[in-house]
Amino acid sequence: MRFSDINKIQRPDLVTANLSDYADYYLNFDWDLANQCIDGLPQGGINIAYEAVDRHLLHGLGDKVAIRWLGKTGSQQEFTYRQLAEQTSRFASVLSSLGLHKGDRVFGLAGRTPALYIALLGSLKCGCVFSPLFSAFGPQPIRSRMELGDARVLVTTERLYRKKVMPWRKDLPGLEHVLLLDASADIPSGCTDMSQLMAVADPAFPVAATGPEDMALLHFTSGTTGTPKGAVHCHEAVIYHTLSGHFALDLHPEDIYWCTADPGWVTGTSYGIIAPLSIGLTMIIDEAEFDATHWYKVLEQQQVSVWYTAPTAIRMLMKAGDDLVGKYDLSNLRFMASVGEPLNPEAVLWGQRVFGQPFHDNWWQTETGGIMLANFAAETVKPGSMGRPLPGITAAIVTRNTQGLSFIDTHDEVGELALKSGWPSMFRTYLNAEARYNACFCDGWYLSGDLACRDEDGYYWFIGRSDDVIKTAGHLIGPFEVESILLQHPAVVEAAVIGKPDPVAGEVIKAFVALKDGFTADDVLRKALLGHARKHLGSAIAPKEIDFRNNLPKTRSGKIMRRLLKARELGLPEGDISTLESDEK
Repeated sequence: MRFSDINKIQRPDLVTANLSDYADYYLNFDWDLANQCIDGLPQGGINIAYEAVDRHLLHGLGDKVAIRWLGKTGSQQEFTYRQLAEQTSRFASVLSSLGLHKGDRVFGLAGRTPALYIALLGSLKCGCVFSPLFSAFGPQPIRSRMELGDARVLVTTERLYRKKVMPWRKDLPGLEHVLLLDASADIPSGCTDMSQLMAVADPAFPVAATGPEDMALLHFTSGTTGTPKGAVHCHEAVIYHTLSGHFALDLHPEDIYWCTADPGWVTGTSYGIIAPLSIGLTMIIDEAEFDATHWYKVLEQQQVSVWYTAPTAIRMLMKAGDDLVGKYDLSNLRFMASVGEPLNPEAVLWGQRVFGQPFHDNWWQTETGGIMLANFAAETVKPGSMGRPLPGITAAIVTRNTQGLSFIDTHDEVGELALKSGWPSMFRTYLNAEARYNACFCDGWYLSGDLACRDEDGYYWFIGRSDDVIKTAGHLIGPFEVESILLQHPAVVEAAVIGKPDPVAGEVIKAFVALKDGFTADDVLRKALLGHARKHLGSAIAPKEIDFRNNLPKTRSGKIMRRLLKARELGLPEGDISTLESDEK
């Protein structure tokens, strides 16, 4: 099932959209021409850091502000493209002086601080591979990823090192250098003050001669079981980062852009660093944690024009109330997009009501490296839809069988979302897990593991992960559909549903909900929510049980962990929870 098209939204044109005619762009797209969106290294080859920073100096943008960093204490710091080029070259020089070579792995463990962004880009300039880690990770997730990734250098803060790395560092002999961003006078043994090395480093250190297939980024992603998977991405990915930022996020060089994603996950790299800088705009980095009032102040004071955030954050803003938005001048804001998990229709419509424009949802994964499906600036937004494929991307709904793939051409029929291989940001392998990687492909198509359907206009609709889908009394139900109906109730701010074994129906649907302020979790409200769901979904697929929670378990990227709720409900093993950020058992 999918949501009715009666809630289509057409965004008013405020500037000329980059993708002004979707059908024409999609039909006539040519990768050979698209590759011209980057310059390439002067000596041949491709390097992400060169495209994101250094090339802009040749195009007269050296004095333009590339990064405006907002400290959590109220301080502010700016880096022009020229300053960013010098700082990233210094870090590349530091790595070279430490004996690192092309392909060596550098890990970053810090919050949203300029030095981390400089370290990432500087590592790529040196030809090294950069792997970002969440600063909220505990010691074991950090250790397991650094062991799997064969870390040689760690860039971190002294507090994080002492608390999360120092107790086990001796067990990782390959970790040769720890560079501290804020070293004290009593620096821990075996660590180096990064600022001292940067002060004497070469600000004109040359960019390494990397090629399209040279490894650049290592992003770890958690599965339902087993060890984290290290998705390998190459320098060629910058082509797609640039194109997708241009098409899906409608980024223009004149924009003030704010991506709220943490640099520890793939969005914070692809669209929090690479895409905006490669397009040559000014991007905002805010060190502070979420606070609704603070976020609206950032949007107003920094005159943000394009805003990319997460559904969880949008729901938290909704919880803060509509009146708060009206206290701020957000007239510069022309495009809003969301990422992390499918955006419920209610949140899209809320954006239209309080901001005068909808949030544009899109879909992609760590493995895809970039946005694959999107609701575009100049096109109709269908609340609840993931949108349509970007130019250069071929998507399909398929089923697997012993002979290979069968393609579903019928509108609204559910199958697995698949993408034809070959786009530049596609992951090249899982590190040291080739069999795991090969299992993601069949007949030249990448199989996402997400169930979806496609409507008559070519829009794709998320149903759920293949292991999340519920079969109750012969009905195949996607949790997203049920959750979206629950979120339409004025009391509900978050919802997650699971299938619970039942001897008669096979499975029954159980819902977990978090409430907005001012509502009481009691039997009266429980009955009201059950009735609301039955009214809109029918008794066959409405939840049979509802539990109230103050907080639902979520990853650092904002995805609600349904499998964790189900494991706890049924007393099953919890599996890998290393990316768990918030929780209430």
